[in-house]
Amino acid sequence: MEARVKWVEQRTFLGESGSGHSVVMDGAPDAGGRDLGVRPMEMLLLGMGGCTAFDVVEILQKGREPVEDVVIELSGERSEEIPKVFTRIDVKYIITGKGLNPDKVERAVHLSAGKYCSATIMMGATAEITHTIEIVESERSR
Repeated sequence: MEARVKWVEQRTFLGESGSGHSVVMDGAPDAGGRDLGVRPMEMLLLGMGGCTAFDVVEILQKGREPVEDVVIELSGERSEEIPKVFTRIDVKYIITGKGLNPDKVERAVHLSAGKYCSATIMMGATAEITHTIEIVESERSR
């Protein structure tokens, strides 16, 4: 896996993934940025959310659960001292489907958090990570 980050100007950077995708990163105005993109530390939370969402969808679909939507909400707290690592991350899984089995949903989240999601496991080296699950019953018929 490869990535490249190029300085554009001031505190704006262009991140390019090895798969050919790009993302703009920028700092807050009080840090010399112009608020043109995602903060680099926010990218870490987004990456963790994407990683665990990918796992949960895959596990539920392989288990033939009628999952229709997955939203991951993350909230992170950082150290006051440099390096300002994440010290706590709260992850909320909002999973929608018609007749989802709560035990299978919980199992999918636990498998992702404890075994499959590399980002969660790495972030757990410095942060206490909590997980909550909300299952939303879909109004759609199958």
